Amino acid sequence: MSSTPSVTAARPDTPRPARFARVIAHRGASGAAPENTLAAFRLAASQGARAVEFDVSLLGDGTAVIFHDETLDRCTNRTGALSAIGRHNLANIDAGSWFSPEFAGEPLPTLDAALELIGALGLSANLEMKAHGAAPGPLARAVVDALDRHAWTRQRLTVSSFDHDELQELRGLSADVPVAVLYEEPTRDWRGFLADLDAEAIHLHHTALDGALIHAAGDDGRSVRVYTVNDPAMVSAFRDAGLEGLFTDHPPRFLSQRDWASWDRAAG
Repeated sequence: MSSTPSVTAARPDTPRPARFARVIAHRGASGAAPENTLAAFRLAASQGARAVEFDVSLLGDGTAVIFHDETLDRCTNRTGALSAIGRHNLANIDAGSWFSPEFAGEPLPTLDAALELIGALGLSANLEMKAHGAAPGPLARAVVDALDRHAWTRQRLTVSSFDHDELQELRGLSADVPVAVLYEEPTRDWRGFLADLDAEAIHLHHTALDGALIHAAGDDGRSVRVYTVNDPAMVSAFRDAGLEGLFTDHPPRFLSQRDWASWDRAAG
């Protein structure tokens, strides 16, 4: 891909779903707090973020938790496979000390705990499903069940995944949960797949972004969001060309600037 951004202005009549805030805290405010923790979500809210993204994985007993990796090694005081533990093990897991002693004892949160807190904070949520190679189905079911238990307003959430089979499972379980399809680079048939899934958005790496893709998604009535962007200059050319959202570890780098804050607020 060319290193020079290709930007095409969006048509005035192009549909833009703009479902929620455009500056989305990636794994919470993960630049200043341990990723995928309740502390990171609280900090994101205090920094002015109005939406958070987080990863949902399953423990061995089927409990849905907020965790990115397949193993515990990187982000906790434990080692081994996430699938080798169950809910009863969570009390002994420290998900904060690896980041800083300030966060010692921070729990590895369940999906239920995360949804309860995020709802109380008034934030929107992007749940990214991480199946870690498991057969599709159980994770999607756990996500839909949790959203129903907490009566989450569909306008305040999106469920995304790189695992497109898992997204299809989720769509089979629920026709109204908004979904976004994750790509590092979009496939040739991305528009058809999003249409088949009735997806509300495509999420892709910022280096794969170009004006033609934004234009095509807009023609289809779908949003485009990019990950993970920690320098506003990386995507500023696309801000007024139809980009609908970005994921960042550092929300203040965007929200402290008037033009970016206005762009975020324009989403409603």
